[in-house]
Amino acid sequence: MQKVSEIQVEVADLKSFEGLAGVPDSELQWLIDKCEVLTFEDGEYLMQPGEDLTGPHFVLEGNMRFFMLQQGARREYVLVEKGSITGYMPYSRGLIAKGYAQAVGELTVLSYPIQDIMEMIKDHFEITQALVHIMTTRVRDFTAMQQQNDKMMALGKLSAGLAHELNNPASAIVRDSLSLRKHLRMVPAHLKNMFAIRATDDQVDGLTNELFKILNKKECYTRLTLKQRTQLEDEITEWLEENGVDDAYDIAESFVDFSFTTENLETLKKNVPKHAVPIIMGWISSKLMGEKMIEDIQESARRIAELVSSVKTFTHMDRAQDKQYADIHIGIRNTLTMLGYKIRKENITVVEEFDETLPEVKALIGELNQVWTNLVDNALDAMEVNEKGTLTIRTKKDNEFVEVTIIDDGPGIPEENISQIYDPFFTTKEMGKGTGMGLEVVHRIVKQHRGSIKVKSRPGHTEFIVCFPING
Repeated sequence: MQKVSEIQVEVADLKSFEGLAGVPDSELQWLIDKCEVLTFEDGEYLMQPGEDLTGPHFVLEGNMRFFMLQQGARREYVLVEKGSITGYMPYSRGLIAKGYAQAVGELTVLSYPIQDIMEMIKDHFEITQALVHIMTTRVRDFTAMQQQNDKMMALGKLSAGLAHELNNPASAIVRDSLSLRKHLRMVPAHLKNMFAIRATDDQVDGLTNELFKILNKKECYTRLTLKQRTQLEDEITEWLEENGVDDAYDIAESFVDFSFTTENLETLKKNVPKHAVPIIMGWISSKLMGEKMIEDIQESARRIAELVSSVKTFTHMDRAQDKQYADIHIGIRNTLTMLGYKIRKENITVVEEFDETLPEVKALIGELNQVWTNLVDNALDAMEVNEKGTLTIRTKKDNEFVEVTIIDDGPGIPEENISQIYDPFFTTKEMGKGTGMGLEVVHRIVKQHRGSIKVKSRPGHTEFIVCFPING
């Protein structure tokens, strides 16, 4: 329990506080005379959420920690040490405590009565100026730290999913390259068999012309349904078996991948000596398998390049840090790419209702991407309880403004929480899934763009509507 201490505080004690060294001795003595010295035992609270702020408090001995409770777990934010000034400051707009202030060890503070703060402001300019300067420095330092945390939060939301996104094509490249190496080692055996055929020049020309005609046709090949593919594989397997080809069932898949039909095989057969049909079909299958592996490697490499490009565009690393004109749809789509693993994992259907006629907007694109990331990530978390869901993103022009709406069909936000969702550190997520800063970041960035954000929520339908000027 807090108690008034008999400790005598001297002007020299306050002179040791950073920020008070230049305050006249008479001002500091007035401050000492107005304050009382309080002591708190280890673990005792100076303030708790919902209580009126007190202070300013000048920490003479010991430490205090500031923390908040999140889903029953404690999240610490700062440790205030001896020589620090905390609590309410002149002109501060915050009047209610958001978290807990707790003594660490025995704590002694020189505490100014907040009810007399107007007397300080009115009659004691130097001490007021010093405390305001301390407050602005504290706000500046916190803002710088928060901006860094904002970027780390956005990166944290993406890193796990991005690792999966990159791992899949990278693993495919390794797997296909090893298979391709094994496959190429079989080429000499196929060549030996081919040389033994002794085909005429006309037969070779006929065979190669027909083969490349079929391969070139693949570019406009219509993707087969599972039923159509199975039927075609059965037909080709039967044709290969009838023509004495070994492992017909295993190699039929390669022919189907490249849109071969039994009619194509018959045409090829006409340009091959009858006894050489199995050899030629084996050689063609080997070539097709090699082509397919190369295609898969190219597709995996393209996917990695696409992801890297998305990351670069998403973070806006290659742009100046001022407002520039850009297509907001690129940022939104890159956000969806970055969160693609989470979208698939949670069985989410994404519906894009984009107005493609929207002009480019003047904005801090990297900052806006943090807005899309936080809103989309929150929507995905909200739908997680349903084990599926639909995420709808809508854009439209509203006079001189652009409007972006992000909708989820999760359980909704309880009405009693709506007024608090933009408050720093407020969160309903379990420990480790949210810091309570995501929507505060969104709100701050939208205000930075002279825009507004609104939320409408009911069970099964929550929408965040972001609106900001097109021309910044």
